[in-house]
Amino acid sequence: MKKSTLLLFGVLITLFSACQEDKEKVEEAPTESFRNEVAATEVNVATAERKSFDYLIQATGKLEAGAEVLAVIEQAGYLLEVNVREGQYVKKGDIIAKLDPTEPEFRLEKAKISLRNANAEYESAKMGYETLFSSDNSEQKDVVDEQLKAKSGVFLAEVELREAQMSFDRSVVKAPISGQVADLKFKAGSLVSANAELCQVLGTSEFILKVKVLESDISLISINQKAEVYPISNTQTALHGKVTGINPRVDESGLVQVSITLAANKALLPGMNARAIIRAPQNNSLVVPKDALVYRSGRAVVFSIENKESKWNYVEVGKDNGEEVEILDGLEENSTVITSNNLQLAHQAPVQIIKE
Repeated sequence: MKKSTLLLFGVLITLFSACQEDKEKVEEAPTESFRNEVAATEVNVATAERKSFDYLIQATGKLEAGAEVLAVIEQAGYLLEVNVREGQYVKKGDIIAKLDPTEPEFRLEKAKISLRNANAEYESAKMGYETLFSSDNSEQKDVVDEQLKAKSGVFLAEVELREAQMSFDRSVVKAPISGQVADLKFKAGSLVSANAELCQVLGTSEFILKVKVLESDISLISINQKAEVYPISNTQTALHGKVTGINPRVDESGLVQVSITLAANKALLPGMNARAIIRAPQNNSLVVPKDALVYRSGRAVVFSIENKESKWNYVEVGKDNGEEVEILDGLEENSTVITSNNLQLAHQAPVQIIKE
């Protein structure tokens, strides 16, 4: 009985040892064989290139007419005619409104009569100096002639005539510039005061878009730099303009006003909202497609490929133009980077490049 117990104990020890060896063999199975069992992730790739990189500075603003001038009614009176409507195109000097001219005409005629009377008195007084005016003493003649004109009231009458003519001329309102009429405030029959605003004339031969950009970007912008403008009414078609003004003051929000001038376009109206893109070329930058960039725990990561496996690279990101990203550190030039299926990708995961 004792021998049977010992024999059974020996068999159990042998079986336990065999199981332990099998377990160790499983645990010692190489990682390589495990990777081979995992299906390779199919990925698209690109090359990290050092090249010129267009950084895009984007901002929105409102369009303004290239010129905006008030048409002012310079004297009080009744408006007999208003010859324009809003939106109408006028040329500089066109008569756009008329006041009742009765009183200005009367003052003008009165001033003309006063000047004729003064001249008659002057000629009469001049007859007493026939000898002097027939002589060659030009200096003395000029002195006496001026005195006679002053005494007879010629000088004063001439000034009053000019004033009356100016008053008469103000009974018509002329377009101050060529452009379109906007904000018409009066109609025929209105009683207006002196210096009342009749309308605005918008010079739309060019437009100005004023936008605000970050002060950190202002060093990348210069006068005559090209810009693309997308009106809200047509966000698909770019209009071409150039930077014509940079305000030297930074506002309380850390923004700087930049003016972009663009040519006239029938689709544009003053006050229209628009988006501007100013291209700022960056030379000799290491660039990857934006799709190559992912974030893990708040840090920027780009996966490259080495030996058919993904490699996790923490990178320092620079400027971004919406399509490409500038890499400042963490990635070697000419690296093959993964641009698809990289959101859940792990380090040293097997990958297969999709052939296009």
